[in-house]
Amino acid sequence: GGAVRCRFAVVGGGIAGATCAEKLATEFPSEDIFLMTASPVIKAVTNFKQVSKTLEEFDVEEQQSSLLEKRYPNIRVIQSGVKQLKSDEHKIYTEDGKEYIYEKLCLCAGAKPKLIVERNAYVLGIRDTDSAQAFQKNLAQAERIVVVGNGGIALELVYEIQGCEVIWAIKDKAIGNTFFDAGAAEFLLPKLAAESRETPIECKRTKYTLERSEEKGRHTGASDKLGSALGPDWHEGLHLKGTKEFSHKVHIEILCEVKKIHLQQEFIQLQRTSLTFPKGEKNVEADEVLWPVYVELTNGKIYGCNFIVSATGVVPNVEPFLDGNDFAVGEDGGLKVDKHMHTSLPDVYAAGDICTAAWEPSPVWHQMRLWTQARQMGWYAAKCMAADALGESIDMDFSFELFAHITKFFNYKVVVLGKYNAQGLGSDHELMLRCTKGHEYVKVVMQNGRMMGAVLIGETDLEETFENLILNQIDLSAYGEDLLNPDIDLEDYFD
Repeated sequence: GGAVRCRFAVVGGGIAGATCAEKLATEFPSEDIFLMTASPVIKAVTNFKQVSKTLEEFDVEEQQSSLLEKRYPNIRVIQSGVKQLKSDEHKIYTEDGKEYIYEKLCLCAGAKPKLIVERNAYVLGIRDTDSAQAFQKNLAQAERIVVVGNGGIALELVYEIQGCEVIWAIKDKAIGNTFFDAGAAEFLLPKLAAESRETPIECKRTKYTLERSEEKGRHTGASDKLGSALGPDWHEGLHLKGTKEFSHKVHIEILCEVKKIHLQQEFIQLQRTSLTFPKGEKNVEADEVLWPVYVELTNGKIYGCNFIVSATGVVPNVEPFLDGNDFAVGEDGGLKVDKHMHTSLPDVYAAGDICTAAWEPSPVWHQMRLWTQARQMGWYAAKCMAADALGESIDMDFSFELFAHITKFFNYKVVVLGKYNAQGLGSDHELMLRCTKGHEYVKVVMQNGRMMGAVLIGETDLEETFENLILNQIDLSAYGEDLLNPDIDLEDYFD
């Protein structure tokens, strides 16, 4: 048959695509909304809760696409990947040999993990629930693994793994760099070793400025094959236990990356020495065991292991759409979108991990490839498509005013606001800290007396107050140290 005509088409069944299709279905109840996805399941947002002006919490559930069609009778799910886009003809060709002519199209095809090497049976990329399951099967037989990467997934993974030696290679000086600074890492580190709850000890409140380090602005997301990204609770219900009886055994190799991966035979031919699991700082013993695979790090060390977990961020999944289309593409490989989520091509929008925000951002917002932003962008893209279709104007969504993300690490509630790691502020800023060991960690980023960002770990109850202080850019110099004094109730001052 000929091409099927539709007013709105959305590609991708992850959070951005599903949210976009749902919103369009609500805005245009009498129009069919076509959702094209290669996967039989879609990612649905459940238990959505608006925690504050900009903070939101929700769960993500994999659901059969038929459930989505039940809830929204005007959504048509086409279970097929996209083979080709001919934007000048407003046409999509799907893998199953059909063609569709759209009026407006939103591309939400997500991102895929940046694997350290492609097609190596010993290298596992972790990004979604399917890959987490595969990972668990491998872990059951593992005695030692090497984890590469320093985002949220790597952090959470290392914390959850038990009974298996973990060599953790990170390119930064401290763990969890996409979410934390060294101070927060220090606060969390005891959890990697702890078997029992530590008693809270008050750390002194301090104010400090940075050592002048060259800051590389990295906007990598906190998740890493096609399939939708993992959220903070992906490991629940997975028994991450290796073969050894002891609990946490983690050795961190800092400031290094993977130089080369050697299979067992290649390693034997190299005639180099690999190392045992370090027992103390000075330990560099040669390993007698023969491992299936070896990792050579840029710091010269070689470790053998059962397999390698690659949790090194994502690459926007733009492949199927570039051929024959003149998309403007960002430095991070995403499709550039303007402040109406519009790509550089007529009637083509993009949202979520596949896109790169190319508008002039608010001073306290930045893009990060997270579920929160995928949901916000998907929803907002649908609003923009609707407004354009009806010839109406639309304001930028409020969620892009302030970067705000809530998650959980090591069982602590973690809230990050604004330029929480002083992203893009150069050396012209100072940090203030309040920390009670094992209980809470509060860090604010100040610039010219104004609060630009914050990290809150634990039950601090400060998120709404700090959100307001960052949004309103009030001059706080008068408070000095007392800004973080737990005996002073800030809310009395700023109402």
